[in-house]
Amino acid sequence: MSAAVELVGITKRFGAVRANDGIDLAVQPGEVHAVVGENGAGKSTLMSILYGLHQPDAGQVLRAGVPVRLRSPADAIAHGLGMVHQRLRLFPGLSVAENVVIGAEPVRRGVLDRAAAHRAVAELAGRHGLGVDPAARMVGDLPVGVRQRVEILKALYRRAEVLILDEPTAVLTPGEAAGLFRMVRELAGGGVSVLLVTHKLEEVLAASDRVTVLRGGRVTGRFDTAATSVDELVGAMIGRSLGGVRQARPQPAEASLASVEGGVRRPYLLEVRDLHVRDRDGVAAVAGVSFGVRAGEIVGLAGVTGSGQRELVEALTGLRRTDSGAVLLDGSPIGGGRERHVAYVPGDRTGRATAPGMSLADNLLMGEQRGLRLRPGRVRRRAATLVERFSIRASSVRAPIAQLSGGNAQKAVLARELSRDTPVLVAEEPTQGVDVGAQEQIHALLAEARDAGRAVLLQSSELSELRALADRVLVMFEGRLVAELPVAEATDERLGTAMTGAAQLDEASGGAARGLVGPGGVASDSVGPGGAAGSSVVPHGAARREASG
Repeated sequence: MSAAVELVGITKRFGAVRANDGIDLAVQPGEVHAVVGENGAGKSTLMSILYGLHQPDAGQVLRAGVPVRLRSPADAIAHGLGMVHQRLRLFPGLSVAENVVIGAEPVRRGVLDRAAAHRAVAELAGRHGLGVDPAARMVGDLPVGVRQRVEILKALYRRAEVLILDEPTAVLTPGEAAGLFRMVRELAGGGVSVLLVTHKLEEVLAASDRVTVLRGGRVTGRFDTAATSVDELVGAMIGRSLGGVRQARPQPAEASLASVEGGVRRPYLLEVRDLHVRDRDGVAAVAGVSFGVRAGEIVGLAGVTGSGQRELVEALTGLRRTDSGAVLLDGSPIGGGRERHVAYVPGDRTGRATAPGMSLADNLLMGEQRGLRLRPGRVRRRAATLVERFSIRASSVRAPIAQLSGGNAQKAVLARELSRDTPVLVAEEPTQGVDVGAQEQIHALLAEARDAGRAVLLQSSELSELRALADRVLVMFEGRLVAELPVAEATDERLGTAMTGAAQLDEASGGAARGLVGPGGVASDSVGPGGAAGSSVVPHGAARREASG
């Protein structure tokens, strides 16, 4: 049987850089094929070639055994290829049906036939079990997981037989991610071939049949998923095994020692009391939040996008005014000049954390200009010291920071913030968009900050990151802290339950919702085992073995 799609000898250069160097990749009908690799490994370029966004310098693409020329996404669509990008490309003011059919609308008497569009989308959604209402108005008001299904419907409506999913779970809750993978398996069972591009290796093992690993623009490994492991994939990706970051606290018994000395509970170094903050539209985004972080502790902050985490972080770092409440450092309110006490790693690396057009040396100096005689030689020497200390790979400290890889640019931000003498560190999505090798190094830097006695607040959408580093995990929902879990009990099911507000609903209905954070910011017990049913990801190979056995 011919491969559904095959890339043969694909080479693509950008100036002197070979982004793809003779890559061969074949995807079979009904197969979920993962493509993984570090940042800069060539994944995005390869998928862009397959979707007609770039033209290869050498090699060819075969569709069902026949060579095809893909000069644009329109060509790719015409040949049965579809792509769901990490940043969804929908019109927020249009309905589900309008978004799905746009550009290929059924018409009647020269105008959109809305009834026909609704029927076509409803039939397609029902056939693939996507659970989307075609009549839903304003796609922008739908949860992100539903919007992603609309993107998939767009591709299927255009008869996609090969579907490329680019980092599909980047903004999904654990329950939504599990639902996505169930849907992917159903699509594959119906004959659709799926290319899964992700940096989350646990997802690769859970959802794919085969894996192709890229490094430096070349294929460094091909694996049957059922016969491989995370360690083997990492070895092919970066050429070595990961050392791993030790758990923030040995658990569970010794975890309490992080906050108790001599039988007396240690006070909070950073404390937030009944904080109220509005978003840019004047709507309450943080509503009565209270919590604390002790010296030598990492506290994780989880929640679906838009739950108030960003506004909370901005209030703590002095970037947003508070309506009421207090932020205290070692028992005393922090007033102006909060940057002297709180180091901040923003989630927006290019828009807020760095000035892309400025040199690496100048970026490393930001926030430390006061009191320094800004002699170029002194600035460069200071930068060279930080580059060596934090293992930042750069051609020169004079080079624009935009020329660094994502991981090295992020290490530069951490180097700048950690080199400051501040007792508190707030890190917002510190490993977003960086590869597994850089993630390991960034995790080690955060652990070092904790071990040096800093109070660290870690806001991350990566639940595995929170479990690897945090002592406790706080969960936000609709501007409130709804749960606090010791890391030993912070499973996907329990975190997912809290992130979707299920714990609040349980409490409102009279249930004993454990782990809810009360008005004073003190949690009761951890969330009980009544997590969201079916939210765990079932290994793909295991599901097939059960079905066949």
